[in-house]
Parts: sequence; structure tokens; C-alpha cells
Amino acid sequence: MWKSLSNIEPEPPRELAPLVDWFYSEDESRERFRWALRDGLDELLDGQRTGRWAYQHLSPTEKAHLGTVVEINLTKEFDLESGELLDWQIRGIELDCKYSQTLGNWEIPLEMYRCDDHGDRQGRSDFPALLTWLSDDSSEWAAGLITVTDKRLRWMTDKTTGAWRRVYNADRKRRLSDAAAKDIFWLWGGRQSDLPRNLLLHMSPEARARVFANARSGQARVNQLFREVQQQLIGRQTVLTVAQQDDAPKRARDARPHLRPDGMLVIGHELAHQRVARELGLPAPAKGEWISVRVVPVNEADTRKFTVLDGKRWAKARNDDPPTPAPLLPRTL
Repeated sequence: MWKSLSNIEPEPPRELAPLVDWFYSEDESRERFRWALRDGLDELLDGQRTGRWAYQHLSPTEKAHLGTVVEINLTKEFDLESGELLDWQIRGIELDCKYSQTLGNWEIPLEMYRCDDHGDRQGRSDFPALLTWLSDDSSEWAAGLITVTDKRLRWMTDKTTGAWRRVYNADRKRRLSDAAAKDIFWLWGGRQSDLPRNLLLHMSPEARARVFANARSGQARVNQLFREVQQQLIGRQTVLTVAQQDDAPKRARDARPHLRPDGMLVIGHELAHQRVARELGLPAPAKGEWISVRVVPVNEADTRKFTVLDGKRWAKARNDDPPTPAPLLPRTL
């Protein structure tokens, strides 16, 4: 029921259309949204101070707080106006932001929907909710909108009387019924497979153990990170978590002289560095990113992509190429 996360209809329901249009009209909204989710989890992990790199490392209290952090990050990222009754107001429409680590388990309070049985605690209307979810294990995320109604929330049959009754948790909150999954309009088409990747989580256990082996030296751990993870972009948060020290750029810069004898370059975001990355066929780092690669000198007969440094051609090393000290990276184009 919660696997496909695909929209039944290509267009949103009329009452949700203004909200969908607003999100789609924001500049780079999808990119900003996925990073707001990534940053929310990273803030709780607080890797620079704690060395933690997985959701499973969080305490139950911290896990429960992730929804609040996601809401705060989205509020800041999109400069959302606070609602009078709920979290936000977009184009005059009140809505709440809900996060769940498990698809379908968003908890809906009484004030979000009409129900005469709730008396004064019922909502003034059936309000929309923005439903958010992420999985660091699979690098997936999703965001959808639904108008909350009493009928779309969970019910069960009373074993004694056979009558239908509402299902609440201890806080009098309810979850969406499985049948309500079809009523969610998923932004950007449903399940997204590009949550910014948690590099440390997805490393092999053996490689990760080698990175963290030196408990006394943050610089040594960063050096080993660049050895273990080559030809992949490494972000600032990863470097901070491994170093457990301030100033990720300095840790990356200081890794260069340590790794140069092994033939390795640590390429940064500078324009001259980006040129080297592109010429070698590597992703070009943005600010706060680095990429490491082992290089060897090659002659004109070699068919590999190459860059010219210190007057020589350099190409990505093959496994059987012997180590050769790497050249210095240029400071300017």
C-alpha cells in the first residue's frame, strides 16, 4: 500500500492545487527540499561533536525530535509564514508539517480535522497536511499533501460490540488509514531516490573501520577517508564527522601533503581544481566538497583522459600502476 507512492490522478485535488502550485513555483524547490531533510538528520546526528553517522545512533528522544527539526528547516529554507492555527500558512491556506520515519505512520492531532465527537477539540476545518519521509538506508525521500478527514484516519472494529471505533494513540493522535494512501498527492511524482547520500553509512564496514581506526588523530582519520573513498564527492559534513574537529576545509587541505607521496590528489571547489576534475572525467566539487583520486604520469600514446600539471600529463591510475608522487594542484586557472 505504501510502496509505490504514485499519484492516482495526474492533477492534485482542487483544494490542494494552490499548495502544489506554490511548491512547484519555488526556485529549485525539489533540490532545496531534499537538502532540508538531509540537513535535519545531520543536525541531530551532530557528527562533528559525537562522531555519529547513522539514524540508529540517535536516542528515542532525538528520533522523536526529528519531525520538529524537519519542520524548522523547511520553514527557514522556504521562508514559510506561521499559521494562526497550524504550523504554516501558504497562499492563505493553513497546513501542518508531518514527518514519519515509517511510511503511513504520520500522527494527526484532533485540531486538524472535523469530528463532532471531539467537541471543542475538533478542528475548525479539515486541514491539509504536508507529509514527509526519508530513509537514509535506501537514500530515498518523499513529500506529499493530503486533506485530513475523519474518514481518512484509522478505524477498527470493536471486538465486543462489532461497532467501528476510531484508533488513537496515548496523545489522542491518529494515523492515516491504508485506504487513504490513494488520496495523497505526492510532490515531484512520489518516492524520490536521491536523498543526499550518507557516505559513511554506505561504506563497507571494513573500510569504515579503517577510517575510524585512529582514535587519537582527526587528521589521520580524514587522510584515511580520502584513501578509502576515491573518485566520489565527499561533503563537509562527512569530513567534520570523521575529524570531530572544527574547520573541514583545513582538514582537507592538510590531507594533501600526507597523500601526495602515494600519488593522490585531493581536489576542491576552486576553479582550477574543478578544471582538473573535469579533465580527468571526475565530478567537479562544489563549495564544501572534495574528491580524491590517485594519478600517474602518462605519455601521449596513453588513451586515458588526462590533465596537465607541472608540465606533465597525469591520468587516473589503474590498480596495477605503481605509486608515483602526485603533483601540486594549481591555485589559479
